[in-house]
Amino acid sequence: MTTLVIGARGSVGRHVLDQLSRAGEPVRASVRDPATAGLPAGVPVVAADLAAPETLRAALAGVRQVFLYATANGTAAFAEAARTAGVEHVVLLSSGSVLLPSARGNAVAEHHRDVERILEAAGLPWTPIRPLVLANNALGWARSGDAVPLLHPEARTAPIHERDIAAVAVAALLDPGTEGVSDLLTGGELLSQRRQVELVAEATGRPLRIEELTISQAQQHFERFQPPEIAKAVIEFITAAARGESPVTPTARRVLGREPRTFAQWAAEAFA
Repeated sequence: MTTLVIGARGSVGRHVLDQLSRAGEPVRASVRDPATAGLPAGVPVVAADLAAPETLRAALAGVRQVFLYATANGTAAFAEAARTAGVEHVVLLSSGSVLLPSARGNAVAEHHRDVERILEAAGLPWTPIRPLVLANNALGWARSGDAVPLLHPEARTAPIHERDIAAVAVAALLDPGTEGVSDLLTGGELLSQRRQVELVAEATGRPLRIEELTISQAQQHFERFQPPEIAKAVIEFITAAARGESPVTPTARRVLGREPRTFAQWAAEAFA
């Protein structure tokens, strides 16, 4: 049963591709430009772009399962193309924020809710994977010089390693009946942002200091990288975490049968 991994160069998609390949599962990778894919030899690569529905028919030919990133632009067209192609199961990388009452109205959470609604309405068999805080959100800290700008440094979250997110997605692909894969997905330990910066500093071997931001300063900072409404949504998540509203869950341990990788392990790998 061939699985198409859409966004196979992404931080989670690449791990999904690798883990399926190691399990001996037939896979196909889709990227916007196969010439620059940089994927393992022997993996079939096709050009596909959710924003260009005309590329989906060929990419989905002969595919029975799909790993999909949540994107509002093109999801409806994808669902139609998947139905036409006879796709039997879609595993969607969504967000744990859709399960948090405190995130109601949050722009990021509502985006993921919209995508989930599109797939639900399409009538395709689908399974959402819902990580809350991805460890690789911290990648930028090592690129910001010696000062890391932070709102609420003591806010605690439980970041999850992308390999573990992928492993939960693969569990859902290999056995669509796997219980609990759509539950709120986190790492195994709540860590303050301050402690996360310390672990990044240890992994990189260079000192990092924290530059604490006000909310208005944080809005300006985040708007350098994303639209204002998304910057505001990120601030809402961090502020909720500062109030103790970013939980740690047993989902990864329950699905994978082991403890999730730690943030320290992620940092050691990311900055090796």
